[in-house]
Amino acid sequence: MKTLIAANWKMHGNLGWAQKPAEFRRLFAQSNDNVEILLCPPAHMLEPMVNASKGLDIYIGAQNCHDQISGAYTGELSAVMVAETGAQYVILGHSERRAMFGDTDKWVAAKTSAVQKVGLKPIICVGERRADRVAGQAEEVVGAQLSGSIPPKADGKNLVIAYEPVWAIGTGLTPTIEDIATIHDHIRSCLTKRFGVRIADKIQILYGGSVKPENAEEILALGDVAGALIGGAGLDMKSLAAIAAAAGE
Repeated sequence: MKTLIAANWKMHGNLGWAQKPAEFRRLFAQSNDNVEILLCPPAHMLEPMVNASKGLDIYIGAQNCHDQISGAYTGELSAVMVAETGAQYVILGHSERRAMFGDTDKWVAAKTSAVQKVGLKPIICVGERRADRVAGQAEEVVGAQLSGSIPPKADGKNLVIAYEPVWAIGTGLTPTIEDIATIHDHIRSCLTKRFGVRIADKIQILYGGSVKPENAEEILALGDVAGALIGGAGLDMKSLAAIAAAAGE
């Protein structure tokens, strides 16, 4: 299984950033035998980024989509529309979406179903708040999010999970290596109970939350960490290339 390095650009960038895939490839010239690179720009950049990434072995993904195919949902983007751009992934249930836009577990599950129906791969985000961790409820909270955000009829295939402790996103703070390993092990256990070992072992579990070149190698060396979902460091291609290099090692 390749290590997935995914950069979530959030609401940053402009059409000129379509040159970034080529910039990344110049900085990360080695083969992608062990690493898969994914860039997730704002929606208006999806198709230009897909075109700019052709032949560079770089995937493009969306940051969100609606669960309906079409309708009176002003400002929304359906999974079908994402697929039409040529993108291959969709991030779902990011903590910012959950906190600011009301994305519940049930809605994330519905979006996941919509994404999988059109052949895209969902990255379902889960993670606890600082208060949950202090109260000793991190595993309970993450397990409940995982259970509610994966569709009831899901077979576990074509699925990625991203663990992002909410309190570590964009703060420069990270859990200890032991804490990251514990939660990833818990997620793997939850997936195994639901889908069985054969399927669960093939589901990539990413870590997100202030991942940067300085800590990437240590985090990515953990057994159940199959990649990273990167925020700020993913905006700079030099930093992203350094993280990808750490993953390749």
